[in-house]
Amino acid sequence: MLEVSESISSHRDFPDLFRSLAELLHHLVPFDFICLTFPDPARGIVKVQVLEGSLTTRIQPGVEIPMQESVRQLVWENQQPLVVSNLEDDPRFPIASDLLRQDDVKSLCVLPLTTARRRVGAMALASLETSAYEAADLEFLHHVAAQVALAVENALNSQSAQVYQQELARERDRLRLLLEVNNALVSTLDLHQLLKAISACLRRVMNHDYASLALYEAAAQQLRLHALDFPRGKGLLQEEMVFPIDGTPSGQVIVTRQPLIITGAELDRYKAAVSQLVIAEGLRSACIVPLITANRAIGTLGLSSLRPGSFTQEDADLLMRVANQVAISIENALAYQEIAELKNQLADEKLYLEEEIRTEYTFEEIVGESPALRRVLSQVETVAPTDSSVLILGETGTGKEVIARAIHDHSPRRERTFVKVNCAAIPTGLLESELFGHEKGAFTGAIAQKVGRFELAHRGTLFLDEVGDIPLELQPKLLRVLQEKEFERLGSTRTQRVDVRVVAATNRDLTRMIEDRLFRSDLYYRLNVFPILVPPLRERAEDIPLLVRYFAQKHARRMDRRIESIPSEEMEALTRYSWPGNVRELENLIERAVILSRGPTLHVPLPEIRPGSEAAAASPVTLEAAERDHILRTLHETHWVIAGVKGAASRLGMKRTTLQSRMAKLGISRPGR
Repeated sequence: MLEVSESISSHRDFPDLFRSLAELLHHLVPFDFICLTFPDPARGIVKVQVLEGSLTTRIQPGVEIPMQESVRQLVWENQQPLVVSNLEDDPRFPIASDLLRQDDVKSLCVLPLTTARRRVGAMALASLETSAYEAADLEFLHHVAAQVALAVENALNSQSAQVYQQELARERDRLRLLLEVNNALVSTLDLHQLLKAISACLRRVMNHDYASLALYEAAAQQLRLHALDFPRGKGLLQEEMVFPIDGTPSGQVIVTRQPLIITGAELDRYKAAVSQLVIAEGLRSACIVPLITANRAIGTLGLSSLRPGSFTQEDADLLMRVANQVAISIENALAYQEIAELKNQLADEKLYLEEEIRTEYTFEEIVGESPALRRVLSQVETVAPTDSSVLILGETGTGKEVIARAIHDHSPRRERTFVKVNCAAIPTGLLESELFGHEKGAFTGAIAQKVGRFELAHRGTLFLDEVGDIPLELQPKLLRVLQEKEFERLGSTRTQRVDVRVVAATNRDLTRMIEDRLFRSDLYYRLNVFPILVPPLRERAEDIPLLVRYFAQKHARRMDRRIESIPSEEMEALTRYSWPGNVRELENLIERAVILSRGPTLHVPLPEIRPGSEAAAASPVTLEAAERDHILRTLHETHWVIAGVKGAASRLGMKRTTLQSRMAKLGISRPGR
């Protein structure tokens, strides 16, 4: 017993203790096989630890036997030794007995291992001889078992302490990792640099070959790969890749908002193109976690490995803790980026508006009370609160831009920018850059990045004046913006999304241009959602006196003059004139009159608007040609409506049948027929 005690006290690990104990007991007790067993009540099993066995026994280290079938369970519960003289005659333990009988074991002695603090397990000795264990052996082994129980308890305590120390070390490493990640988050707002720093920190506690950061675009139900760290990659996976949430592991994480661990076999289930690229890169396992803030899911953080089964649930839990920090930082970075973009946009808008104030004339209000003008204003009031596209038609100088501004001012977008583009005034080669912007170096002379008019008008209104002059090759890109609300700058592959209401205007016959293949019909239908026809000034003659007074006072204030009256004969002459240049011509004439007037009475240079000069400038060759031109102009103004109160026949003062007969005689037919 003294030698047993000394041997036990000199060993702290199980293998050495078992070997030493077996050597001592061989000289004192007969056995061919000796083992220790440890019960696991939570799992309902008994685990076997072999000390020594000269048999080719079926009972190997780590074998687990159900408790209810175990000899050791009976000893462990009753805390009494058990001696079986002949296993052939004892049917109580069929599983254990069957395993021992296969090695011709005949007798068995099992003793409980118990200390003052707990029950440790049991010690079993087996022999090929029947009745191998007598009462004297049992008494001696009982004392040995008490010593072994103390040694096993000490070893288990030492083992638990090591496990605890390892856990403390792991927790210390995790906390250090979280601190390093936090420092990386504070030091940079660049997502690519941020991911590389996080990936370097994680590699010390979690083996991986690839790290990625994808942001969720809820409107398009897709994820955009914003950053990746894959030093050994083949280059198949690239930043700025876009993939749908359906059919991808990252999409599943966004939907469920739960971490996901996948291996090679599971990767094959995902059929999306990006998943196939992952497989082609050789990645065989992955751990993906959602980036969630208090408000929303903003994306995913993913690690992948070239080896299958590289990630555990413990890894997923740690990565989730990292993701919680990263999500807050990314949300802040995105908010900062949005603020910076809004700031830049406001600066661009300010410069644009200042330029408009310096170079462009803008009406303060719409002047007139004629039924024709009231009809137009009623249409403006109807369409303004919507976001529908509007096509303003009318002759040059009728004030189409004023109507466009009225639509914007009465819409929910009134607080945002009203941006206009005269499509006829910009060279064809530069119009695309003007509308959509360009990147530095996109073409010769592009020395800096330029923001296009669509981006300037984001959440506001874009007025496309003279839209009929847009080149045919540029029309598909304009159609895409109207339909999809997205475009790319010249020289860029990055898709820009905008929220812009488009109001277009033209004095050209777009239907005739469609027939001549100079204008796309699909673009016309997209623009012509709500057409507004602005009447020429000759059809609202009752508004001419109001306009004359308005322009006279406006220009008199600007020139520091006083205009108090306008001679009636001059006003009548202005009212009788047909004004081929419409409101623009009238304003220019009144401005010239203010300059020429020396006193408080406005003197208009009437010789400049004599009917003779107008007729000489625009008179047709024959009466038939004049009649044909007049009928055509009236038909265009009524959108080819012939009958009815507002039809062309009523305007021309003739019957419908008479007008149809004249149209047939003059060879006039509706476009498209």
